[in-house]
Amino acid sequence: MNDIAVLLIIGVLAGVMAGMFGIGGGVVMVPALIALMHYSLTQANGTSLAALMMPVGIFAVFAYHKKDLLDIRVSAFLAVGLLLGVLFGAKLALSMPTDILKQIYGLFLIWVSWRFFEIKSITNKSQNSDKTREENINKVEQEKILPFYLLLPFGILAGVLSGLFGIGGGLIIVPMLITFMKFNPKKAVGTSLGALLLPVALPGVITYYNAGQLHIFASGLLAAGLVLGSIIGAKITISLPVSIVKRVFALFLLIIALQFIISGF
Repeated sequence: MNDIAVLLIIGVLAGVMAGMFGIGGGVVMVPALIALMHYSLTQANGTSLAALMMPVGIFAVFAYHKKDLLDIRVSAFLAVGLLLGVLFGAKLALSMPTDILKQIYGLFLIWVSWRFFEIKSITNKSQNSDKTREENINKVEQEKILPFYLLLPFGILAGVLSGLFGIGGGLIIVPMLITFMKFNPKKAVGTSLGALLLPVALPGVITYYNAGQLHIFASGLLAAGLVLGSIIGAKITISLPVSIVKRVFALFLLIIALQFIISGF
């Protein structure tokens, strides 16, 4: 299989994960570029960030918005935080070993995953249909809209991790929206994708480009795959019950956490 086909497949798979879980897709692209294309960590980070900078999730965002699963105000504040944090993360990645930080971040994701796996009694004990159970979840989990000065730090943290690891920042944003703001998981995914839609990774991309750690052609191919994959992923998540989305996302986080911890050794 030639490099073009490999890059497109990587992009599609990353796009499916992005559309399903509100992440940028970098957690798929970075390890895949290292393993299959033999990129260095910083080359994979820079190339992944450049692919994510393009509005690859725009059709997925439209799909979530159509179903009223997107909070534009929250997305906007998070996007500002991402823009501020990504440059610092990129400079950090180019100037220090990241093994220990990877392991710490992996442990954090394990904790988040465990929180998602917790079984909470949020529905009646009587047997209900899947639709009724989802309605009960939505009623119990009322959203808490934080003021902008609390949203910005979360966005900045997501931006730092985005620049540091070449990810989109959704791995921080989605759990934060669900855990601290009591968002419906589907709306958290849609809002995260909305925050990642703007070219928030631009400062980080410029930093990697100036350091010679960016493959522009590869980024374009990855972006093409991301567009298709994100549409597929969004359709999957929108059609699933909320409880299933939580469990699947928890399993996904656990896999990514183990990947970060193992790669840190």
